[in-house]
Amino acid sequence: MENAEGLLRGAFRESIYGGARVEAMPPTRLGIDELTVPGWRERGFHSVLQSDNAQSEPLIAGMISLAKQYPFPPNSKIPDSIELGITRKNQCVSSEKFSGYARDYPRSGMPFAVTGLSDQEYALLSGWVKQGAVITDEPVTLTDGEKESLHQWEAFFNRDDKRGKLVARWLYEHLFMATLYFPDLDGELRFFELIRSSTPPGREIIPISTVFPNDDPGQPFFYRIRQISGSILHKRRIPYPLDQAKYRRIKELFFSQEWPLGDLPGYSYAERVNPFATFAAIPAYARYRFMLDDAEYYVRNVIHGPVCRGQIATDVLRDRFWVLFQNPGSDPFITNNAYRHQAIPLLEMPGQNDDLLAMGEEWLHYLGHHNDYLAQRRSQYVLQYPGGASLDHLWDGDGRNKDALLTITRHYDSASVTRGLIGDIPQTLWLVDYPLLERTYYILVVNYNVFGNVAHQLLTRLYFDLIRNSSEHNFLRLIPDGQRTDILHDWYQHSGKLKFGIFYEKIDDVSPSAENFTTDDPKQELVSRILQRFESVNAMADDPINRCEQVDCVRSDQPLWIQKADQALSAIAARPAADLAGINRLPEVTFVRVKHDQDKRTVYTLLRDRAHSNVAFILGEELRYQPEKDRLTVYPGITGSYPNFIFDVPASDIEEFVSLLGIAKKEEHFEHIVSTWGVRRTHPQFWEILHDITDWQKELEPHIAGIFDINRYENF
Repeated sequence: MENAEGLLRGAFRESIYGGARVEAMPPTRLGIDELTVPGWRERGFHSVLQSDNAQSEPLIAGMISLAKQYPFPPNSKIPDSIELGITRKNQCVSSEKFSGYARDYPRSGMPFAVTGLSDQEYALLSGWVKQGAVITDEPVTLTDGEKESLHQWEAFFNRDDKRGKLVARWLYEHLFMATLYFPDLDGELRFFELIRSSTPPGREIIPISTVFPNDDPGQPFFYRIRQISGSILHKRRIPYPLDQAKYRRIKELFFSQEWPLGDLPGYSYAERVNPFATFAAIPAYARYRFMLDDAEYYVRNVIHGPVCRGQIATDVLRDRFWVLFQNPGSDPFITNNAYRHQAIPLLEMPGQNDDLLAMGEEWLHYLGHHNDYLAQRRSQYVLQYPGGASLDHLWDGDGRNKDALLTITRHYDSASVTRGLIGDIPQTLWLVDYPLLERTYYILVVNYNVFGNVAHQLLTRLYFDLIRNSSEHNFLRLIPDGQRTDILHDWYQHSGKLKFGIFYEKIDDVSPSAENFTTDDPKQELVSRILQRFESVNAMADDPINRCEQVDCVRSDQPLWIQKADQALSAIAARPAADLAGINRLPEVTFVRVKHDQDKRTVYTLLRDRAHSNVAFILGEELRYQPEKDRLTVYPGITGSYPNFIFDVPASDIEEFVSLLGIAKKEEHFEHIVSTWGVRRTHPQFWEILHDITDWQKELEPHIAGIFDINRYENF
């Protein structure tokens, strides 16, 4: 439903998110795996725009008519009999069998479980369907500037020389998920994608369909740039600029110096599971620096990609943590050729062999290699830096790049990434070097198949668990020796300790840290030092709402009415639920629109940080949940693609709203707040308010703004 092609393709009975399936299903990606409506029909898709026979009406007509016949009372709760959320059992009915569906599910029309279409909207849509639901092909008209940019970039990606081909392949595998744009051009902001086509530049694009972007294309191919049609959802926004500055940067990093190159690599299994070997000829410094330039983009690929969906997929993450990156000059993999050559064979990753019977053997093989690599890395650090790790080893963003410091927030069954260190000091932090960053990207983006079977899904999840643990270990090298184990045990309480020495390598608590400490809380002291030292590249260097150190917890550069909202919301920020009952009433992601006068508004996101004794296991999260330690992070802006609820609060009410929320111990207390300021699914202005929040983000952040997914909106 994101674009015309999706409407024409129609509906499909099988869910692509069936993670328990024993066999991978064929991919069904729009614009890639099939290009014609008859082709989709052969694959099992049925029309939603045309009826199956003369006795039935098109499915879309029946669905919108059903919702119109059975509307919900304004701003009422959806009946408990209607299942909501991403785990609900969906129905996939054809137009021929729609009458039975309507009889069994009379309140499950379209739009589903929300305020319905207005009379004008219904008349327009139903009239279009009655007239044949004709969708005309609208040819893409490129501007002269876009044509010139496409010509330049397609010529670059399709160089004939071997170095150019290898670099283009590495770049493609790092850009295939991007929503590309040309910031040097004036006019409307439009987005594009990089694909492999059987046709050269200048001819119609015919995409080559492969499961993975590093699969063998099986025929001669060309890299092509194609405009993205339809609406772009917020959850799919992975913006990446193609401008002259980026062009010069690629030339500088990859082509300014000669580097030896033998035969070009192929697409064998061994070459797909180990990009460090496949692209070993490209200088490691060039690869890492290129990724660091846009570190947020690579993390966003993970967060906004198909891998990060559902509770089991995301419970490998803490609910909020900070990510730092290692300085290339302090990463032995970059600086020490002999060590790099020894390490490369150990960095292969699982997932592309989805044989269920071989899964156990496969896992033990890759686990062994991973732990052998960690032991090797530990020895190399001791040898290369006998005085220990220091803050000099952290990438400082070259003093200007705010991708150097990131915050990742988990929202139970999804996640988000934001530039800057947001919120109070978190329980855990990651320090990511090049092998960690590249493996994270490959295991969760390049080598991840959302259509894969349970073996593929499980191996991916298990291996990323090791990457998280390794990133935490890397950060703890900065902590004084003798104190790392205690901190790590706080991060892996109770059953989490059982995995050390079996799945996780034991931490090096003997080698020194080069940092000096004067307090008995080295983590707090170290992180405070990081906040001060890297202030110039911290997009949230001043976070007075969550890290208030004075009487006025406000952003001084904002208007007074926004400062008033900042001050009020700071009262519920960064406080444990044990002291603030209302936190446990809130969902994961709550948008708060604060309105001032008739035409001014701002938006905050209330993020519920759930506390856990550890995040070391796939199942049993509820057994490790510590609700009394939950905290609220108040983000002045929008983060999260799946709002769980919206409050619409006049600026004059913000203090009362916050005060009541903080003391909402009982359900009736929270019910009063929802009834007064809440925007329920059935609120008469539900769509208007939701779209206004999107418009507000477009005004401030046009590259990441998009349509929100309300499939996880709560029923308060």
